[in-house]
Amino acid sequence: MIRTLLVDDESLIRAGLRFILESAPDVEVVGEAADGDEAVDAVRRLGPDVLLMDIRMPRTDGLAATGAIRRLARAPAVVILTTFDSDEHVFTALEAGACGFLLKDTSPHDLIRAVRLAHSGDAMLSPRVTRRLIDRVTTDVPVRRRRDALARLEILTVREREVLTEVGLGRSNTEIAASLHMSEATVKSHMSHLFDKLAVTNRVQVAIAAYRAGLVD
Repeated sequence: MIRTLLVDDESLIRAGLRFILESAPDVEVVGEAADGDEAVDAVRRLGPDVLLMDIRMPRTDGLAATGAIRRLARAPAVVILTTFDSDEHVFTALEAGACGFLLKDTSPHDLIRAVRLAHSGDAMLSPRVTRRLIDRVTTDVPVRRRRDALARLEILTVREREVLTEVGLGRSNTEIAASLHMSEATVKSHMSHLFDKLAVTNRVQVAIAAYRAGLVD
């Protein structure tokens, strides 16, 4: 079972999310929190695998809470679920360690899929968020920053760079394995090396590294 924690200041929203998620046979909602402070405490007490996190909440907001939670030992995956999709919210959430960014108009099917992807180490972004993220990274990176991004990849092996490029194309571990003719276990091993060598915590940050270096158009 994927142990999931719901974080939103509106009880009606939490009830709706619980109803949707518990319709899936492999998802269990283990708790709820109404703000960022409660979320941090609930993570320590309940040890969830995945959090669905709102942004605008009283006291500590979802962005600050995401950063605090991702710094904990054995931190769960965090998926932001919000009505606000400004560029700054997206980038702040991803830089804080969120592995997904969904809008509240996301379908129930995609919501459950996002929880499953987060639990498996993958990431999911709303389509229009993804497009804006790619546009911003590819158009706002000056030549010097691109050179720096490429230099950062010099410690990677040829195979790790190939996996990095595939992640930048938005492919899952299964798709990467098929494309590069390797086992999923090998792909996961390369992903672990990428996390360590690039000092990142999730696939979205790996994909951003590929875009910044110009490996993906």
